[in-house]
Amino acid sequence: MYVKLIQPKMLRRPMDTDLKARMAPPLGLLTIVSILKDNHKVVLENENIEKINFDDKPDLVGISVTVDVLNRAIEISRKFREKGIPVVAGGIQITSAPDFIPQDAFDSLCIGDAEGTWPEIIKDAQSHSLKKIYHCKENFGADDIVSPAYDFVKKSKYLYTNIVHTSRGCPFRCDFCYNSSKNHKYINRNIDDVLADIKKINLRHIMFIDDNFIGNPAWTRKFLEELKPLKIKWNAAVSINVANDGELLDLMKEAGCKSLFIGFESINPSSISNVHKVQNNIKNYENAISEIHRRGIMIHGSFVFGLDGDSTETFKTTLDWIVKNKIETVTSHILTPYPRTKVYEELKKADRITSTDFSKYNTAHVVFKPKNMSAEELYEGYLWIYRNVYSLKNILKRLPDCKEQRAAYLTFNLFYRKYGKFTDFLCKIISYKLVGKIAQLAGRYL
Repeated sequence: MYVKLIQPKMLRRPMDTDLKARMAPPLGLLTIVSILKDNHKVVLENENIEKINFDDKPDLVGISVTVDVLNRAIEISRKFREKGIPVVAGGIQITSAPDFIPQDAFDSLCIGDAEGTWPEIIKDAQSHSLKKIYHCKENFGADDIVSPAYDFVKKSKYLYTNIVHTSRGCPFRCDFCYNSSKNHKYINRNIDDVLADIKKINLRHIMFIDDNFIGNPAWTRKFLEELKPLKIKWNAAVSINVANDGELLDLMKEAGCKSLFIGFESINPSSISNVHKVQNNIKNYENAISEIHRRGIMIHGSFVFGLDGDSTETFKTTLDWIVKNKIETVTSHILTPYPRTKVYEELKKADRITSTDFSKYNTAHVVFKPKNMSAEELYEGYLWIYRNVYSLKNILKRLPDCKEQRAAYLTFNLFYRKYGKFTDFLCKIISYKLVGKIAQLAGRYL
């Protein structure tokens, strides 16, 4: 069979440039490539970096769907289905909320991991008997996980191709997160498989893109011991409770950790308690930051605004706290009620959802009624945080005490955020791959 896999184009947020869209290739679709490529012709088209070829005639189309690209995915599907080509939709939105997908949008929905669904999808497509829904098998585990087809990546089109996942899902169920929907579970990969991916990439810097790298601390310890001999540098996303385990932090440092993405979400205790972020204890935030910084590890902090405990004062309070604690980089989000999360159900019940245009569900639009401020105040505060975190004054104030961190810190703050448009222009001239290499040479390990 000839199978075309498609990543629909994401809509840029106000602070983003094309650097965001070209950050890294889609591992989910590359996993499907691995499943199929030995026995079928496979093409992967990422609309963020290239146009979709609607003129060819594949036997089957597969589309990866997040909620913000759902509208575009439906448009793409329609164009192929009008030519009699069946379309399968999968991805995090389909798995989290399949009942939100219009019945006539796709021929089939793929719920759960690709390895547990696509072999059956291909078999049925070959016999022209596709089912409406495919569920991943119940006993899906680590031995079933397939490595992405790294050799399939168009490296010149991306800033980074050094991305590896060590797990699927997250053990926590925060109310606003996709992982709080019922179809998600947490699985660690086999350590030997992860090490094989790292060696296959053959670079000295790796980005682990798990939802939570320390979701199973016992597994993480074993993995880090195996990772140390490779002498690579890496970054990962973790929950804040990593700082409760000094031995684990020491081991992470020894194994090459350079930075950690941490979802602080809010410094307001009432905001955190309302969304069951049980792993976050705000009283311990500053001590946790100190413990991480003391080991020469940088922090990328993630914050959500618009939680029910927030007011207009929250923005300045958060900015002052970020600057005081020298959080090296920051991602800001407007609370977004992803379908079938607990936050969505609660806001819907309270008649507080104001938009069902899912293209706006990208954490950069206000699609609900905030409790203690207007929608306009929430949006303007969100933009204000970005402008002020990445002002030259606050970039200098947050300069890391550890001199070894400064090249990486300045590279990200200046050339990705503050002057991202110039960097994007440069990438278009000399290629994203080359600029990514330059960033790594400058010490960019975020």
